Amino acid sequence: MDSFKRIHVIVMDSVGIGEAPDAAEFDDVGADTLGHIAKSRGGLKLPNMARLGLSHIREIDGVERTEHPLAYYGKMQEASRGKDTMTGHWEIMGLYIDTPFRVFPDGFPDELITRIESKTGRKVIGNKPASGTEIMAELGEEQMKTGALIVYTSADSVLQIAAHEEIIPLEELYEICEYCREITRDDPYMLGRIIARPFVGEPGAFTRTANRHDYALKPFGRTTMNELKDQGYDVIALGKISDIYDGEGITKAIRTKSNQDGMDKLVETLDESFNGISFLNLVDFDALYGHRRDPHGYAEALEAFDARLPEVLDKLPDEDLLIITADHGNDPTYKGTDHTREYVPLLVYSPRFVNGGAPLALRQTFADIGASIADNFKIQMPAYGSSFLQELS
Repeated sequence: MDSFKRIHVIVMDSVGIGEAPDAAEFDDVGADTLGHIAKSRGGLKLPNMARLGLSHIREIDGVERTEHPLAYYGKMQEASRGKDTMTGHWEIMGLYIDTPFRVFPDGFPDELITRIESKTGRKVIGNKPASGTEIMAELGEEQMKTGALIVYTSADSVLQIAAHEEIIPLEELYEICEYCREITRDDPYMLGRIIARPFVGEPGAFTRTANRHDYALKPFGRTTMNELKDQGYDVIALGKISDIYDGEGITKAIRTKSNQDGMDKLVETLDESFNGISFLNLVDFDALYGHRRDPHGYAEALEAFDARLPEVLDKLPDEDLLIITADHGNDPTYKGTDHTREYVPLLVYSPRFVNGGAPLALRQTFADIGASIADNFKIQMPAYGSSFLQELS
């Protein structure tokens, strides 16, 4: 098959499709993000992903098994030793992560908190896993009165620092986060991201501002995106993709506010003339519904995404390829609030598939996507992954 001029990758953040073979090692036996959401809802209405072949990957309540799928379909198994967003995305672009990023379900060690307090001259309050809006409501007034730093984490590998912009100037907050980034890069912390979370308002009416800033680790090796950029191809990052890769291998970054805004930006990007890839992360599935264990909201978000797909499919010329996948699971019916170790779906579509799609063999690593992109653009292949490009016809 001739090469594609553009490849568009959509990552449905956390949309797993059933427990992985090694789920027991992650205490995730029985996790099934898509399956359990569908059952809790009495079936999902996803007619467009059905047309592509979603229920040919596995049966999903309410999702039709169409006779002639439009896309090539299958599922991928994560090879890396983690189930977080950064690990999943880095593997998609050709890396293997053998040491998982650290998470801190009981808050951060006293030694780290003491270092932050000593460096900044400010007391740390919070220091626990929490929703950003909830901890802001709980501790925002104290933060304003004392000038303390609200430090909190989540089920991800992240240290977040919240402060009122009128109490701690943005420049100071950013400097504090930069310091935290430097001291948590390696063991014993190995934190994926430090995030500045400024807010404004009064007690009872606090709101986070658009001045959030992420300080991520850089990928531990060169990705397919680096190779694309170095060879003069476009790499357009939509949503939090730029943060996940700390800007590495990206030629243009476009921020998004929500899944719907992400789809808006993708549709706009499809109207642009470029040669390379667009790469979109849809984070609401994970952040708003998976971690908050909200299967109803998750179902509505899936159906809203599905309803936007015709806009994307109608804009794809024959020279474009669309890849829809995920980076891990986050079963909203499962225990706790953590990600879940699952297979992820793989749907690969182009209008040039005039005879429709067909099954793809089980991919043993997410890196097969990065390898297929590299194969298409005839650039340096990643160290991990095998191209499925020649399986498309």
